[in-house]
Amino acid sequence: MTEDILRKIKQLPPLPESAMQIEAVYQDPDSSFNDMVKILEKDPLLTADILKAANSPLYGFSREINAISQAVGLFGMGTVRGFALASIVKKSFSLDLSPYGINNDMFSALSKKQHALVTSWCIRKENRLLGVLSPAAFLVEIGKVLIAQQIIADGKQAEFRDALAEFGDVEKAERKTVGADTPEVSATIFKQWKFEEGLVDVIRYCMFPEDAGEDYKRAAAILNAVRIAVPINGVVTDASIEAAKEIITKYDLHMEAFETALENIK
Repeated sequence: MTEDILRKIKQLPPLPESAMQIEAVYQDPDSSFNDMVKILEKDPLLTADILKAANSPLYGFSREINAISQAVGLFGMGTVRGFALASIVKKSFSLDLSPYGINNDMFSALSKKQHALVTSWCIRKENRLLGVLSPAAFLVEIGKVLIAQQIIADGKQAEFRDALAEFGDVEKAERKTVGADTPEVSATIFKQWKFEEGLVDVIRYCMFPEDAGEDYKRAAAILNAVRIAVPINGVVTDASIEAAKEIITKYDLHMEAFETALENIK
């Protein structure tokens, strides 16, 4: 990773107290459902963001979710933690994704769709992984914000577009243009903020799950398949689905659950 991007990461402000409290409750094995609810209810703006996310039609609930306790009950602490951290973290950045040809709304929609696919896919068959996968799916793309800043600062927008056209692969284009890719930058951001090792590991190795720690290989493979199925423009295609299914087959993931989840988000 280049010194310029490392410098940007080190200059990021610390996470607000609300995020640290959420993490403390989530990581405490003695904490309860009610402990998480109490922390979240202290912040009305965060509560509103979580309920807005939870009520997205991507999740397919027929009734409106109108209380944090209801959201935690339906989604679980891990997934609501993902909703909360996504809201808090994204407010820590000034967004300009123009080098990628997307705007802020498209970037937000991308994260939501990737997260919805992870949640719908794993909630029954891989529920134990959602504690790490839920925030990972919401936050894995955040590295693009700093990469875009660097591309703009270096005046390399045209070079990046040419690399995208040449490779047809976002991460290869990022590495050629700025010397780092999205999962690497995102993982380094969350390591700087002292997030747990599992979350950092799953994000860092999502493109190469076999390099992740033994406990995180499966979660990294799931995140890899989700990012392939839902590419940067947020448009799921036959080609992206087939490429994701190759990953699912390679790592012996739940194909039927993936197909059902895909229908839900489509």
